[in-house]
Amino acid sequence: MRIEFVTDTFFPDVNGVAMTLGKVTEGLKAKGHYVHVIHTGEEYSAGQSAQRAVQFPGYKEVRVGLPCPLKLRKRWKKKRPDVIYVATESPLGISALKAANDLSIPVAAGFHTNFHQYLNRYYLRHMEKPAMGYLKYVHGMADMTVAPSADCVEMLSEYGFKNVKLVGRGVDVAQFSPAKRCAALRQSMGVEDASAPIVIIVGRVAAEKNLPFALEVVESMQQQCPSMRAVVVGDGPVKEYLEKQHDKVQFVGVQQGEDLARYYASADILLFPSETETFGNVLLEGMASGLVTVSYDYAASANFVDDGTNGLKSPLGDEEKFQQKALEALDRVNDEAMREAAEQCVRQQSWDKVINSFEDHFTSIVQARPVTQRRLTRRKKLKVRSLILSDIHLGTADSKAREVVEVMKHIDCEYLYLNGDIIDGWALKRGSKWKKSHTKVMRVFLKKMESEDTKVIYLRGNHDDFLDRILPFTIGGLDIIKEHIHVSATGKKYLVVHGDGFDSVSTQFKWIAGVGAVCYDALLRLNRVYNWFRKVRGKEYFSLSKFMKSKVKSAVSFVDNYEEQLQSLARVKKCDGIICGHIHTPANKTIGGVHYLNSGDWVETMSCIVEYEDGEFEVLYYEDILKRMEGGAPDESEPSGEQQDTTELDDNGCAVA
Repeated sequence: MRIEFVTDTFFPDVNGVAMTLGKVTEGLKAKGHYVHVIHTGEEYSAGQSAQRAVQFPGYKEVRVGLPCPLKLRKRWKKKRPDVIYVATESPLGISALKAANDLSIPVAAGFHTNFHQYLNRYYLRHMEKPAMGYLKYVHGMADMTVAPSADCVEMLSEYGFKNVKLVGRGVDVAQFSPAKRCAALRQSMGVEDASAPIVIIVGRVAAEKNLPFALEVVESMQQQCPSMRAVVVGDGPVKEYLEKQHDKVQFVGVQQGEDLARYYASADILLFPSETETFGNVLLEGMASGLVTVSYDYAASANFVDDGTNGLKSPLGDEEKFQQKALEALDRVNDEAMREAAEQCVRQQSWDKVINSFEDHFTSIVQARPVTQRRLTRRKKLKVRSLILSDIHLGTADSKAREVVEVMKHIDCEYLYLNGDIIDGWALKRGSKWKKSHTKVMRVFLKKMESEDTKVIYLRGNHDDFLDRILPFTIGGLDIIKEHIHVSATGKKYLVVHGDGFDSVSTQFKWIAGVGAVCYDALLRLNRVYNWFRKVRGKEYFSLSKFMKSKVKSAVSFVDNYEEQLQSLARVKKCDGIICGHIHTPANKTIGGVHYLNSGDWVETMSCIVEYEDGEFEVLYYEDILKRMEGGAPDESEPSGEQQDTTELDDNGCAVA
């Protein structure tokens, strides 16, 4: 899959979200997925891009990504992801969710931070309810919300969040291990007696992490054990203030990698006082390092700590009980059974399981989308003897040019019939705009002829009647003619003709046909607006013109009469069947011994006719073709790992030539 992450924070930032995303993105790359990260950092490398951000007032460690909807839409139109993961609920995250929704790209949102609970720590409790309403609105734009703990999933479900999935967190037991214990580092932390305990607090030094309370607990512990030393690892907005208030506590700033692992392993007790975590990676790192941990009974602690066996915990919010457990930890410092139990408990909590869970959830929301809204990451070519397309109407706003290109790039054929109205000269005369995507259709036809040695036969229609001036015309593998006799693989003869000659309005009353074309264009415009409202309401596409054709008796009678006349023409030409277009009504039937085939159109029905190697014909619709293309060998152009994807895609996510 091609997966794009959108986040305000990423490596080298030091926090749980950045660490988690770093592990997940690297793991997905290792599994062969293409991963690109859009973040707000000043440093970025291959597979990453940076967006503008502002610092959160009074909190320089936190960046808030600014919205960039146009930039994201442009990027994802050109290189459409299979799925997008939005990790933060900032203006950048909201613009990503809206862009994904507009382009019908599956999107998951991560719930990594309890922002609404942080407000209590900043004396803004009255804002908690509006904050949760905001978070619910943001996540309501996602197909799925991913939460890291059972507590978090339950909380979000109670608030009315939809499709909340649990994906836990892992710990790198090779990095965080008791084996990293360092005597020299213990001495640098102020320990004079080798047996004296060291208490460590790891995390962002901020009010929402409950650090002031934790340091009060440290003072109580020092009164009970004067030789004890305390170390705070991390940085944040209240670091300087707390340093001045607690001169017996050592603040060592941010530590990463092996340095962080040594600090953990060289300590004895981990205090984890936070009451606002969605998970709490710090707790697992401390347990993996063989520490006696003290935490509140929720999030990671609820899942992994068995009080008194592999750690100590108190009920959430019970400060008195937490302090009692911290003092008890001093008596359990030399409890090797507890330390070993903590280490063993998290040993199986690997990041591989977490990455597999992310992959499974991403796959589920991709597969839940209609196949027409997916980017095909695994394709196989459909091999046929003949392919018949008609009524593409290049030059009109409703031409499904990009879908034609997608189909053409993944069908191998010996004969390609372009059965009229490929270019809409009438619309171009009225001032309709020719788009780049229309040029790409013509280019892919030529590529078929030149690179794949496909014989291309272009049958002139009524909307491309400007070709009358050069008919018949042959150059290389291209024939432009009015009609053609096709011999099937079984030896049967088929007359191939656009069919407008049997429409009296088109041939005898061109001015009426012109008025009809204008009215049809207006109906298509109305159809676009009507189906936009249907999409908003979660309903499928509905064709107004097709409905009217089926309900208006004169239209039904016209189609029936049209088919009878063409079958009569096939008999006159001594052919076994006839292949036509013109009326935008795909068909494959035998009446009176004549095989009648109509290739439909690429304005609404998106249909064509194929002939297989055994001579059998079939009407195929765009969605049928996409389904047959899925599940084959990987497309050679599909990137894996960190390889750059250069596939160009259109507004609907289809590859273009």
